[in-house]
Amino acid sequence: MPAKRTHTCGDLRASDTGDEVVLHGWVHRRRDHGGLIFIDLRDRYGLTQVTFDPNRNPDGHSSAEGLRNEYVICVQGTVAGRPSGTTNPNLATGDIEVIATTVTLLNAAKTPPFYINDDASVDEGLRMKFRYLDLRRTAMRDAVILRHRVIKRMRDVLDRQGFLEIETPILTASTPEGARDFLVPARLHPGEFYALPQAPQQFKQLLMVGGMDRYFQVARCFRDEDTRSDRQPEFTQLD
Repeated sequence: MPAKRTHTCGDLRASDTGDEVVLHGWVHRRRDHGGLIFIDLRDRYGLTQVTFDPNRNPDGHSSAEGLRNEYVICVQGTVAGRPSGTTNPNLATGDIEVIATTVTLLNAAKTPPFYINDDASVDEGLRMKFRYLDLRRTAMRDAVILRHRVIKRMRDVLDRQGFLEIETPILTASTPEGARDFLVPARLHPGEFYALPQAPQQFKQLLMVGGMDRYFQVARCFRDEDTRSDRQPEFTQLD
């Protein structure tokens, strides 16, 4: 059983020097300098440099020789300041490194079809095929975090103004006067169908008549239309 993580790969700073820590993450890059082996360990929070010294820990150094990109590992070690001239101002953790005492391989990985790096030019079709790898890239992570923060901000502002967040049904009746509906067959009623909502407009009107004058929801909407730059079959809107 691997040790429980004590910090993420974006947490550690110079003030943590001397602390014993446990990190879990993906091997982002391995560098062998003919003695010392350096691993850039990555999780969704950041990168931390891990150092394997054969003089301090020959077994760990031997294990590190077999690590490859995207292997998942658990590292136990001591936080140390980086030697003068080797700090990385581009990393939040760039003033420190972790001197590894033990390393545990949690999961080996095949060679990825593309390098997990925002600077790499990768065909979009390949990125979609291996979406779980694409989501590990910093740009994708930042986009997901930004979306979360925008929606949270909207919720906070509306809540302070007395709005109620109310979910409306996803399975509903067809509204053919708009775009084409996506239809879902009803197993218990052969020949009959539900429709996925193009927008929660009718339910919103029911809520207004029912006295819910300040309503909102982050609504999933579905429209069976040709895909264009301003048209998507499914999208999210603040209603």
